Amino acid sequence: MKTMTIAGLTAACLLATPSFAQDFSAELKARQGQFRIMALNLGIIGSMAQGQREYDAEAAQSAADTLVAVSMIQQGPHWPEGSDDMSIDGTRAQPSIWEDMDDFSSKWADFGEAAQAMQASVANGQEALGPLMGEIGGTCKACHDNHRAPES
Repeated sequence: MKTMTIAGLTAACLLATPSFAQDFSAELKARQGQFRIMALNLGIIGSMAQGQREYDAEAAQSAADTLVAVSMIQQGPHWPEGSDDMSIDGTRAQPSIWEDMDDFSSKWADFGEAAQAMQASVANGQEALGPLMGEIGGTCKACHDNHRAPES
């Protein structure tokens, strides 16, 4: 019968143990991508609201439609546990997301409702855009206040 030294047994265990670090690069890119799409489209509407860009009902409607589409993306796959800023680099997502997923999900739903309100009213003219931007911006802020680390 062969015997194994403690050093040999330790080495064997270490080699057989899977790595604890997980690669969440795809999930991170996906969720950051959706936020970039949101920012781009909010920028289109926001620049019209501020008079920095001429009001264009068709462009405003397309941007609002896109925001609604993004709000309907299933979020579960974008947020695997362990992909927070305390566990991996490259994100500002705080652990509070997973500690209170109901709150996080509720805030995402609030964004969706505000996006739908924007979608329904964005064609009413430039004067309608400011209040719509305020409402949707409030939903973003509510989530960021609770679940996003400040820029370092």
